[in-house]
Amino acid sequence: MSSRDTATSEITPEVLLRAYACGIFPMAESADDPSLFWVEPEQRGIFPLDGLHISSRLARTVRSDRYRVTVNTAFERVISECAAPQPGREDTWINHRIRKLYGALHGIGHCHSIEAWNGDELAGGLYGVSLGGAFFGESMFHRSRDASKVALVHLAARLIAGGFGLLDTQFVTEHLRSLGAIEVSRRKYRSLLDRSIQLAGDFFALPVERPVSGADALAILRGTSDQA
Repeated sequence: MSSRDTATSEITPEVLLRAYACGIFPMAESADDPSLFWVEPEQRGIFPLDGLHISSRLARTVRSDRYRVTVNTAFERVISECAAPQPGREDTWINHRIRKLYGALHGIGHCHSIEAWNGDELAGGLYGVSLGGAFFGESMFHRSRDASKVALVHLAARLIAGGFGLLDTQFVTEHLRSLGAIEVSRRKYRSLLDRSIQLAGDFFALPVERPVSGADALAILRGTSDQA
């Protein structure tokens, strides 16, 4: 289900947060299309926070700290990389208006990025919206193998540590399904959303002034540690 919004209609960060609280989010047809439309999928993609699929190879990569993971240190670069063409994805829905809106959300503390660095190179990352105890994943990218997956593992650990109840992926692709994403009905999603946005989720329960180790992130996901 979707409804068209004209390019001149005003969508403020506050309107955007109210939309997320109702289970809808904006998209554009392409990066070059200035208009937005609201989307509310019949089947919604989510990651059960206790059900992330981490292969032994990915676990080794996470544990090795091959990638240094940071939070909110390169938000504009992450969203730019997510908007850029990649092999198998020549165009994206992230237009200038989307970038401006989510940049404003970032400015008021409701949109965050997770970055995975290989030395000084931004190797991968993701960004999304936080509201109460719900996190709405928007997009992710990688320039090096498994970099975005490592960022996702660290995000999930941060959400668990912060008492979140929902990690929304909007839609489920085969790639996300391989990592544990599932589809739920709109009715079930709204119930989960309503409960989660009432939670006092703390995105900064884990430190941001220093990197969290991969071993600590994995321990949190396995329920063997409360903090890094």
